[in-house]
Amino acid sequence: DCALKISDKIAEQFDGAVLLMLDGSKMPPDYRVPPIVMYERKDSRWILKDKHMIMLRQWEETRAIASQMLEAGDHALLVDFDSHLDDITKDWTNQKLNAKIAELSSPPNGNI
Repeated sequence: DCALKISDKIAEQFDGAVLLMLDGSKMPPDYRVPPIVMYERKDSRWILKDKHMIMLRQWEETRAIASQMLEAGDHALLVDFDSHLDDITKDWTNQKLNAKIAELSSPPNGNI
């Protein structure tokens, strides 16, 4: 699997790295459980972590922002590092998307 190969490379450089993946089929607005699958590296293998051990803060806010961005088509702006390697003018740090996320997550009065 491609995600596991990339995660192997990351784990070579960063001890304690984990692999988080989203299940896009479980992202409808009314889905209340975080659609996250998490793997951790143990003995040179990626092991699925027990879902009940994963704690997410602000899941409702995260879900609402993700839904808003998907509806707006912002996911089409997402640039992964592989795309950046194909065309180095593409910003793999996704500053525009990060700015939009910050804007959507800020309260109307500007205080976080």
